[in-house]
Amino acid sequence: MLYRRAGIFHTSYASDRALFTIPFEQWAMVALLAFALVAPFVLSSLALTSYVRPWLIWTSAVLGLNLILGWAGQFHFGYAAIMGIGAYASVHATRNGVPWEIAVVLGGLTASVIGVVFAFAALRVKGLYLALSTLAMQFVMDWVISHVPAISGGVSATLQAPPMKLLGQAVTSEAATYYVVLGWTLLVMLFMLNLRRTALGRALVAVREKDFAAAVIGVQSFYYKLVAFAASAFIGGVSGAMLIFGFYHAVTPEQFAVNVSIELLAMVIVGGLGSIIGSFFGAGFILLLPGQMNTLIAWLARVFGLDIGVEALAHIPHMVYGATIIVVLLIEPMGLGKLYGNLRNYLLVWPFGYARK
Repeated sequence: MLYRRAGIFHTSYASDRALFTIPFEQWAMVALLAFALVAPFVLSSLALTSYVRPWLIWTSAVLGLNLILGWAGQFHFGYAAIMGIGAYASVHATRNGVPWEIAVVLGGLTASVIGVVFAFAALRVKGLYLALSTLAMQFVMDWVISHVPAISGGVSATLQAPPMKLLGQAVTSEAATYYVVLGWTLLVMLFMLNLRRTALGRALVAVREKDFAAAVIGVQSFYYKLVAFAASAFIGGVSGAMLIFGFYHAVTPEQFAVNVSIELLAMVIVGGLGSIIGSFFGAGFILLLPGQMNTLIAWLARVFGLDIGVEALAHIPHMVYGATIIVVLLIEPMGLGKLYGNLRNYLLVWPFGYARK
């Protein structure tokens, strides 16, 4: 049933080390990819632009943050600032005539360079001190972006993003923009899927578990931490650029404030540290559930004829939403990705559950 391993024989190392070794998972990925490709033709314009596209962009950012938190085990409370650096750098590069593809890469590289500069100082400390250092980076970048007119235009200024162009062709339709965003998210996902099978991924996991033990076996923990910060910042910078060009179409300092860093951290924790599928779940949970919860509470109030004030109706969904997060973490502290893993492990031996005892 679904995840049955009976009849699967790996006769080579390549087949044994494939990303998806079970036929059901292979077909599931093909089906999901096929649905993603036809989504602009089967989903409404509202669903595509207001739900699916931002979910994909934020998922790519969550994957980048998970590289630091889940793989390298390093706190990072300033990831929104990293995204903001990439967004502003790419917008300015595009406005100065740089091709859009190169501008987005420059945004990622700028974020990577600044992230590594802060990492040199931040990685001298550990634990909560590292978290405080990255939070300080968030506040520093917030102030710089807001108070340097050459970057943002001023405290309350809005910088319009030029139209997205791919290979010199303007990307104006909703479907075309969606495919660009989808391509970037798939690229980040494939990178993360293959990272854990490489020497770099294994070294990051060793540093996460115990950096002193990793140093004993020849893993230079400081070097790999810098690599993790650089790669994560690059993904965050490009994701920030995608957020502006593919969704907001204008950039302001408030879009990358400290509350956004907290939301990104919540997406990683709710989805599951080090979980790729959990990053998709966590981004959807934090990003999409509040709006759906507001609609559900308003509908229930109308159905039961409850006279709820506008102010109370605005706060009740947030209470229910917060309680939902607590319930999820109480059921499985490792997040939604671990819940999926538990279900998968159960189905692997179903109906012979005693085989796991």
